[in-house]
Amino acid sequence: MANPIEKNGTPSAEELLTKREASFLKYKNVIISVVAAIIVIIAGTILYNKNKYVAEPRQEEASTALAKGQEYFANQQYDKALNGDGTGYTGFVKIASDYSSTDAGNLANLYAGLCYANLNKWKEAVQYLEDYSTAGDMMISPAAVSALGDAYAHLNELDKAVDCFKKAAKMADSEADDKTNNSLSPTFLIKAAEILESQNKKEEALDIYNDIKKKYVNSAVSQEIDKYIERATTK
Repeated sequence: MANPIEKNGTPSAEELLTKREASFLKYKNVIISVVAAIIVIIAGTILYNKNKYVAEPRQEEASTALAKGQEYFANQQYDKALNGDGTGYTGFVKIASDYSSTDAGNLANLYAGLCYANLNKWKEAVQYLEDYSTAGDMMISPAAVSALGDAYAHLNELDKAVDCFKKAAKMADSEADDKTNNSLSPTFLIKAAEILESQNKKEEALDIYNDIKKKYVNSAVSQEIDKYIERATTK
């Protein structure tokens, strides 16, 4: 699978992270929700093709219901994806409720949370992203936890957001072959550190930046990490 993560723009070393700038970065970083959505669509299709979710009749029924929602989601028709189209498709919200005991129902929670995020309905996004049960995978679950972090950030629950981004990085690393996911983890950690800077917790942010420099030497982020380090050390 190609790396779906888009690299955020890096401020110059001379720019201090003011509260206004931190807010801008926080709202811009909702891009990860879209990233997570792409991962879910691709991985979901693969899993269905392998019949992971259709081992039983109820699973098959749920995954069939989910498929139409995936189409609406891919076409950015988030309202229809969430609430149905009135012509047979009932929506992610109802699928999540009606098939809560199935894997497809669980996946509907993730899709619903991402839809609400794209509609700027952050409380609802948190509700469904929290209800999504993560698994031991390297891409989907970490991205889902990061998306939850974005939602918390938009609600100004910054400590929870930082915890989510750190957790997402740890999850991504734990499933990587060498315990280092150079694609996802540094991206998540950068977001955590930027929020810490906005809270004037520069030492904590600096620790994260230094860890990125040491551990993720093959990542794209590491090529510019010195700018983040210099910014965090500026008094």
